[in-house]
Amino acid sequence: MDAAQQEATARARELQRSWYGEPLGALFRRLIDDLGLNQARLAAALGLSAPMLSQLMSGQRAKIGNPAVVQRVQALQELAGQVADGSVSAGEATDRMEEIKKSQGGSVLTGTGQTSQTGGAPTVRRVVREIQSLMRSVAAAGDIIDAADSLAPTHPELAEFLRVYGAGRTAEAVAHYEGHQS
Repeated sequence: MDAAQQEATARARELQRSWYGEPLGALFRRLIDDLGLNQARLAAALGLSAPMLSQLMSGQRAKIGNPAVVQRVQALQELAGQVADGSVSAGEATDRMEEIKKSQGGSVLTGTGQTSQTGGAPTVRRVVREIQSLMRSVAAAGDIIDAADSLAPTHPELAEFLRVYGAGRTAEAVAHYEGHQS
C-alpha cells in the first residue's frame, strides 16, 4: 500500500469513528466475535455483499450508504449485548438475526443513549460500549494509554478508568463498571 492509499485509509477510519463511534473494522470484528459469526454471515445479516463488508472493515470505504444497513448494525449491537448479558440465548439470537436480516429499516438512527428495542433500560454492556465508543471517538487507544500513564502517579483511579474504557476489552470494562456500582 503506498502513502496515498495509507492516508486515504486513515481518513476513512477517522470518518467512520466520527460517524459510527469507532472504525467499522473494530465494530464488525466485535459483532463477529460476540455473535459467533464469520464475515460472510455478518455480511448476509446486514444485507451487504462480502466484498463491501471487507472494504468497510479495511477502511477502503468509509460510509455505509444504506440507512437500513446502519439500523441493522445497531440492532446486531443490541443483540450482541443481550447475548452477553444472558437475556437472549444463542438459539434465540439466531432467530433474531434472521428477523434483523429481513428488516427494511425505518427512520434513521436516533443516536447513542437509545434503550433496547423491548423498551427496557439499556444493559450494562450497552452502557459500557457507549462509554467506550465515546472515548474512542475522542482519541486512539495508544493516545489514551499515554494519557493514562501520565495520570497514573497522581490520579491512579482515573488512569485505570482511561485504560479500561479507552483501550481495554468490553468484558474488562463491564467488570470494572459492575465493581464500581454501589
